[in-house]
Amino acid sequence: MTTVIGVGGPAPYDVVVGHGLAEKVPPMLCGARTVVVVADEKVAAAAAPIVEAVSAAGIRVEQRPIADGERAKSVDSVARLWDDLGALRITRSDAIVAVGGGATTDVVGFAAATWLRGVRVVHVPTTLLAMVDAAIGGKTGINTAAGKNLVGAFHPPAGVVVDLDLLATLPAEQWVNGMAEVVKAGFIADPTILDLIGVDPAGAASPTGPHSRELIERSIAMKADVVSRDLKEAGPREILNYGHTLGHAIEQLESYRIPHGHAVSIGLTFAAALGRATGHLDPETANRHGEVLRQLGLPTTYRADALPELVEVMRVDKKSRGAMLRFVVLDGIGKPVILEDPAPPLLEAAYAEVAAG
Repeated sequence: MTTVIGVGGPAPYDVVVGHGLAEKVPPMLCGARTVVVVADEKVAAAAAPIVEAVSAAGIRVEQRPIADGERAKSVDSVARLWDDLGALRITRSDAIVAVGGGATTDVVGFAAATWLRGVRVVHVPTTLLAMVDAAIGGKTGINTAAGKNLVGAFHPPAGVVVDLDLLATLPAEQWVNGMAEVVKAGFIADPTILDLIGVDPAGAASPTGPHSRELIERSIAMKADVVSRDLKEAGPREILNYGHTLGHAIEQLESYRIPHGHAVSIGLTFAAALGRATGHLDPETANRHGEVLRQLGLPTTYRADALPELVEVMRVDKKSRGAMLRFVVLDGIGKPVILEDPAPPLLEAAYAEVAAG
């Protein structure tokens, strides 16, 4: 069974979910003379069925590798892709296919957005995190010394193919890493996600769990709804940053050695505590964050002495306005709001909830 979830906006596209979906890629490339398949070097085998399907459709296919993880999200990586696209004489009628995790879809999407001011890109995410978050919504970007994803562009893909067969070889820790984004979706918009996790935490912590597909599809549907209404983060899309302000700061302090989902998990715990400290969120719902995340095996604490460093990093976060820190907090499950410039004592009180030791 194949599920199609539409993403609206100025450049609508479909997210196709199912098994064995390589044949769904060529129709998204209609009219392309050449297609460049850029695959994360650690999952290069996942690109083979796609290359075969595109080639069988009569389209010239070229393959290029890219480094795995956050180390790929650099100016050097993009420059190499630009050089490849130039050497292959890629035109605006051609296309790129990104095969890999969230870092791959981010950097390849950015290369597609900036080559000739925009060529088509199709994402084939290979991790849970990329399937439910990074590959959807048109946000592309790379990291710099100043921070995470500070250089980027909005460039919606021509389509996203979520092939659930790719999860068969996904390490268990990568599934759990991606579950942080699923939990986020539950708290900001879809409480059924939290209920499904609650009735079977062990199953939710595995790609073979009985509710895994529903968790994926519900998370995708939530993000599709939000970005359809607000592509460029002018309003409603900001709710997707729940847990990410502190999370991104942790990633930067750790030089991206901590997985994105782990950082977001800590960020969610902090955001819940901040919501409670500022009178937005009831204690029971705030505590539920940590309970759900720990049931899945995700971390909820960070260095006790790190708050001053984290605050400095958060001040240059793309969600800040001037020197004003801005956070997404909850008035309740499914009721996200923006909290601007919380007083230092409130930040300290919230951080005490995640301070390790």
